[in-house]
Amino acid sequence: MIHLPVMEFPVEKLINTARAARERAYAPYSGFRVGAALLTVEGRLYSGCNIENASYGLTVCAERVALFKAVSNGERNFAALAVISGRTEFCTPCGACRQVLVEFAPEMDVYMCNDRGEYKRQTAAGLLPLSFYLPPAAGGDNPPGGKKPPTRLTEPVDR
Repeated sequence: MIHLPVMEFPVEKLINTARAARERAYAPYSGFRVGAALLTVEGRLYSGCNIENASYGLTVCAERVALFKAVSNGERNFAALAVISGRTEFCTPCGACRQVLVEFAPEMDVYMCNDRGEYKRQTAAGLLPLSFYLPPAAGGDNPPGGKKPPTRLTEPVDR
């Protein structure tokens, strides 16, 4: 994966895109409105907002909406993601979103923002150490993010 240095794109633009996406959130049950903006290494931006459902398990987070939009458009190389909720606390991705982000871009910068325009930065892998990994199916492509299947030693089994 190509990793863009922090200074090669305006972080404020990424955060403002996430803030605008937050305004489109559908959160009638929790009132917790979240926006996300995902930057590809080619400089394209994809935004997402959280979309709740009365059956909470069907709710989708803003981070995954942005990532799924990008992936469905053929994108596979990501540089940064901003996530904001409009509260004073820094908005961090949930565990499910962390796992999905690590799947596609473990070295991607994640900007966790608050309503004062401040942010904390961490890589996706830094947010989820020891993430779950499943090797690709036989004949499948190497997974996004450059992870390679672990080397395994096999021993004969006596039966």
